[in-house]
Amino acid sequence: MPIWQEILLQVVVTGLTVLLVLAGFYRWVLRPYLDRKVEELKEVGQGVENRVREGVRDGVREGVMDLPESTLKESTRFGSGLVENGLSSFLGSVDAQGREGSGPARPGKSASGE
Repeated sequence: MPIWQEILLQVVVTGLTVLLVLAGFYRWVLRPYLDRKVEELKEVGQGVENRVREGVRDGVREGVMDLPESTLKESTRFGSGLVENGLSSFLGSVDAQGREGSGPARPGKSASGE
């Protein structure tokens, strides 16, 4: 047998042996390990949504409890300093709208101010 055929035969046999070893390792070692890990992640993931919802609820509750009472009363009134100052940067001040007549028409009055 010529030398090139022997070298080719050795390369083919070595390649097949390596492929068989890798396929066996994947089939009997790696794949079962990955399947177990995926099942663990599925089990953990099933309860995550409820735990996140409870955590957000607790966080909001603690955050609201930490706020001073005057802040809650002030921020819930329409026209409070917080809302008024926030909107005035977009709409202008309340006094300027009343004088210029550029504000929305008030109930009971026409748009011309009569």
